[in-house]
Amino acid sequence: MSAHTAAPAEAGPADHRAVLRSLTGLLIVLFTAVISSTVVSVALPQIVGSLKGSQTRYTWVVTAMLLTSTASTPVWGGLADLFSKKLLFQIAIGLFVVSSLACGFARNTGRLIAFRAVQGLGVGALQTLVQVIIAAMISPRERGRYNGYLGGVMAVATVGGPLLDGAITDVSWLGWRWCFFIAVPFTLAAAERAAGPRST
Repeated sequence: MSAHTAAPAEAGPADHRAVLRSLTGLLIVLFTAVISSTVVSVALPQIVGSLKGSQTRYTWVVTAMLLTSTASTPVWGGLADLFSKKLLFQIAIGLFVVSSLACGFARNTGRLIAFRAVQGLGVGALQTLVQVIIAAMISPRERGRYNGYLGGVMAVATVGGPLLDGAITDVSWLGWRWCFFIAVPFTLAAAERAAGPRST
């Protein structure tokens, strides 16, 4: 009798730890996605100068990403209702990682703008899917507290992007391309943590 009653008591903390592990990964993925939209703001003159771009393309390096991420957000939300959230999350991670690498290797502003637009699709997907997955993983009663974590992560990422950008570009052996590269290892590592218990 005692053996049967002990099992559920032990399952609770284990499940809670698994949820926290998954939540940590999701919040880190959200952080890297949000920070990628502002991380190039300080380095823009150096980026455009290095790629010999025009003043018009200067603004599109940022605008292209914002447009595609904003426009794609409701689309990803609709897809999450129809298809596996886990599969969509994996697609979004792949899209974001590949486009980030492509931005870092871009050789002219036209390609950089195109890759930034694709990166925006990944950012829009991650911002939406992280919230959808957390909503499926956390009970409605506790969801308000975790929404506070989401808001805090997004606020820190928005403010921290230019600071990180300045720190990277000031290091001579890194350069502006690392503004794009640096998100890749963190996103992949966090995605591994995020692959925990969630409704898919």
